[in-house]
Amino acid sequence: MASLLIRTLLPLLAFIQGCLVLSSKIVGGRPAIPHSRPYMMSLQILGNHVCGGTLIHPQFVMTAAHCINRIHPALMMVFAGVHDLKNPESSWQSFSVQRFYTNGYDDKQILNDIALIQLERPVTLNANVQVAPLPKQGQSLPMGTQCLAMGWGRLGTDLPISDVLQELNVTVVTFLCREHNICTLAPHQRAGICFGDSGGPLICQGVVHAVDSFIKDECASQKFPDFFARVSLYVDWIKDILRSVEQEEKKEDCQSSGSP
Repeated sequence: MASLLIRTLLPLLAFIQGCLVLSSKIVGGRPAIPHSRPYMMSLQILGNHVCGGTLIHPQFVMTAAHCINRIHPALMMVFAGVHDLKNPESSWQSFSVQRFYTNGYDDKQILNDIALIQLERPVTLNANVQVAPLPKQGQSLPMGTQCLAMGWGRLGTDLPISDVLQELNVTVVTFLCREHNICTLAPHQRAGICFGDSGGPLICQGVVHAVDSFIKDECASQKFPDFFARVSLYVDWIKDILRSVEQEEKKEDCQSSGSP
């Protein structure tokens, strides 16, 4: 039974990591200072990193919808406090998944490519694990804004993923972009996102403004910008989910304690 499950999952894992358009990486970046991005999460299947995510609440991780599309929650583990994927540290915290939330994801048009992962228990917040702030609903991000992309994705289209978290300074651009996306380029260099970084954050002015969604052509081609899902379109939806879960947990606590 176990071998059958592994044979079933391995092609799916390869699809997630190698999808031509969706799974992204950092090309031409630099290693992040260890634990300097404490909101960064690693989504893993069978012990393999498949996507990034952002901690936005002690029990919720924001990622790309395509990262969890067609995946059963029981198959995924989420890791916090990670810098080097190959070198476990005392800072690591691991979590199974309680539930996935999506908002009308369209995999053909790559629309609404955002998802929430409810962890089976809250993380322990400390110096190495922190929550990233969200933008305001509808908040714009002007062209030319300087941002930071990050992830453990491939270091080149035909290269393996990075064991160490990489980051890259990028600039918001509007050419060839779509209204519901935020697009970026790394000016004057062959650098950008690529396979394995999907779901990771785009941090601008200290706020997680976008989620790594997709690329066109090859990684860091400079022919097209890199595409991110615009988080400000979904802030009310996110807050509604967080509020409903908190209310449900309070109700369960009251019932278990016998309070009216």
